[in-house]
Amino acid sequence: MDHKGVEYLKIAQILPEFHEGGVERHVLWLSNALAGLGHEVTVISAGGKLEDKLDRRVAFWRLPVQRKNPITGLYSALKIAGRAKRQQWDILHAHSRVPAWIAWWASGFCGQPWVATAHAQYSLNVGLVPYRKANGVICVSRSVREHLGSFLPEKSEVIPNGTPPARRKWEGKGFPENPRFLFVGRLTRLKGLDVVIEALSSLGDREWALDVVGDGPQRQELEAKVKRKGFEERIKFHGFREDVEDWMAEAGCLLFPSLEEGMPLVFMQAIQVGVPVLASDIGPVRELVGDNAGLLPPGDVETWTRFLSEIFGNKFSPPVFDPVSVPTDHEMALSANVFYRDILDSLITK
Repeated sequence: MDHKGVEYLKIAQILPEFHEGGVERHVLWLSNALAGLGHEVTVISAGGKLEDKLDRRVAFWRLPVQRKNPITGLYSALKIAGRAKRQQWDILHAHSRVPAWIAWWASGFCGQPWVATAHAQYSLNVGLVPYRKANGVICVSRSVREHLGSFLPEKSEVIPNGTPPARRKWEGKGFPENPRFLFVGRLTRLKGLDVVIEALSSLGDREWALDVVGDGPQRQELEAKVKRKGFEERIKFHGFREDVEDWMAEAGCLLFPSLEEGMPLVFMQAIQVGVPVLASDIGPVRELVGDNAGLLPPGDVETWTRFLSEIFGNKFSPPVFDPVSVPTDHEMALSANVFYRDILDSLITK
């Protein structure tokens, strides 16, 4: 069935869990946007708090696809293959490495094609074997595609993450009027929050505050570090929050110190909101905003300290990036639709 050039498909999206995170947000937005195009979408996951955010037209099926146990994986693959046959799914789409193994096995059982999205610069080891066997792989950035190299199949394509239009816009209150920094993200070493804490601790008696929105395995370590430095009143940990855009709209500047990313959703959301951003100079960020965008070396505490100090001295203003540089979730879904069709058409002509 065609409507405005879009052929409706039955698509299964497979991801480990459905809690807060970049991959989870990506699948949420992609699935909802695909449903908006008229596709029949089923999300398969071990579950999580984002289930309630799915469009009512998107089906959800809970399976233990997060477990690395091969027996559990084969069980899930057989279940998926059975339903794929009964409901005549057109394509399986895996997100992350364990679901890639499961989708590969399920495809072997039922004969349906499968694709995967590579969301990050994964370790180049045996865990990536299924990616070579996929009918196609989507990479969220050129950096990811270049990194994976020979682990990709013949059919691979870069489709950047897309985000929904921002519900809130930045209130326009920056430094020095509003000396509130904001960090949003999972609390792991790769997100670089420890670099920011070290840099801020060198600013002397200047007036500033940092709100940390997010959670993760490094939280206790980071909270202990803040306590040792005596900054409990300045640096507040708020945990996971659903109102991220509200925090961005009211901040003076968002800090994005990541050491590594696939395609940075938080950075993209900040651009959509319009808040000034001080960001790391990493490949996927440059792909969005260009090489001359006031980006800072990742992990370089001395440089981050200098630029933060210059913000207070009015010698440097953190940039506000053009929202045009950020693809929408609708554009992402249209690109995925073309990718799916190319895969299916290539199988017909073989």
